[in-house]
Amino acid sequence: MMAQYFLFTGIVFLTLYVWKKKKFWYTKIQQRYPQNKYVFLEIRYSIYTFLILSAFIAFVIWANKNGLTMAYSPIDKYGYGYYFLSFVIMIIVHDTYFYWTHRLLHWKPLFKFAHKTHHKSINPTPFAAYSFHPFEAVIEMGIMLVLVFTIPHHVSVISVFGVYSLVINVAGHAGFEFLPKWFVRHKIFKWHNTSTHHNLHHTHFKSNFGLYFTFWDKVMKTEHPKYEEEFEKLADLRNQAKEVTEETALVQQKAV
Repeated sequence: MMAQYFLFTGIVFLTLYVWKKKKFWYTKIQQRYPQNKYVFLEIRYSIYTFLILSAFIAFVIWANKNGLTMAYSPIDKYGYGYYFLSFVIMIIVHDTYFYWTHRLLHWKPLFKFAHKTHHKSINPTPFAAYSFHPFEAVIEMGIMLVLVFTIPHHVSVISVFGVYSLVINVAGHAGFEFLPKWFVRHKIFKWHNTSTHHNLHHTHFKSNFGLYFTFWDKVMKTEHPKYEEEFEKLADLRNQAKEVTEETALVQQKAV
């Protein structure tokens, strides 16, 4: 699993920060690139996190074999409707778990002891997704135990959940915003997290604690007051840069 993680995050990093860096520069949330020492720090702590994750996975596999979890088979035992519903339930439970444990990790003693490691990535890259102090990694991976021991599920749902969680986490730390300007004002989509939302957490620390959704931040009044403004400002700059690029390309074509 560690190999898949670094393959995925490596491809995202190389695409955005190396191969297509000029093309996507206008989508960069913070208009600067992080120092290499922080990128290597993210990679190092990601390795520690995956060693801990491996231990959790081994325990869950053992628990499954001994009938201790809520895993079931065959896949259609409760119908395919419940199969998909169980995934949705996991996402909602995880979002709640993440929000409140995240706020706990910002308690001053725990922040200094553990969470400060993650926040060294003020200008995060995709590798920051799992860049945790070992103590925080245990807290983060604890959601796996909550899910497998409380929610009836087919084992494949856990795998789907893990992939989805990783994609959202990497997107939140990528440092680039590709979503359209209307996204944060839409009556439905405004409840979903964005890269800008989480990037503001890395620059301001005391707001935007959510993972998948903005629900808990809105309810608990912890969403950054200028989140929507910052998102729209970035979208405007991105659109302006894109228009200039297209106009330049058109002029060059006419010249030829």
